[in-house]
Amino acid sequence: MTGTSMHTATPVRQYAPTKWTRPLQVTTVICAVVFTIGTALQNFVIVDLAMLENTMQLAGMTPEQAAESAPGFLLGFRTVGCLYIAGNAIGLLAMRGRTWVFWAVLVVNLTQAAGVVAIPPEVFQASVEEFGFVGVLPSVVTDGGALLLGLVLLGFLIRFRSPWAQLKTA
Repeated sequence: MTGTSMHTATPVRQYAPTKWTRPLQVTTVICAVVFTIGTALQNFVIVDLAMLENTMQLAGMTPEQAAESAPGFLLGFRTVGCLYIAGNAIGLLAMRGRTWVFWAVLVVNLTQAAGVVAIPPEVFQASVEEFGFVGVLPSVVTDGGALLLGLVLLGFLIRFRSPWAQLKTA
């Protein structure tokens, strides 16, 4: 049954690459490498117990409250961070051109981009106090870069009405 699904009579959509397909996939892979490393650095190097306690104190907690709350928050933060590490790593599969990879990369990057506005300023302040500008670099690169990549992917999706800047064929 060429061109149709084995389970239905609905034609299977085929996609033909354009001159933008491969550059978009290569860009996605490069970003996936950078964002995976940056998220891991943020998750396991920059954000630690002492930094979180400082963040919570900057946000108005007493040292005792911060010491009590920080361990649980760190566990939750690292759990979410690990999900984003795995999600960013999915982008390494972009060269295969699979539709599900496109959608996963788009969702991961658009939600990671929310960090640009969702992260309280005290986190950045505590990061700078502990590490200098380098302390905010992973977050700026991963969240800001995710926003840019997400917008680029959306732009190509709108332009071509298909994933990976491909043209639909019969």
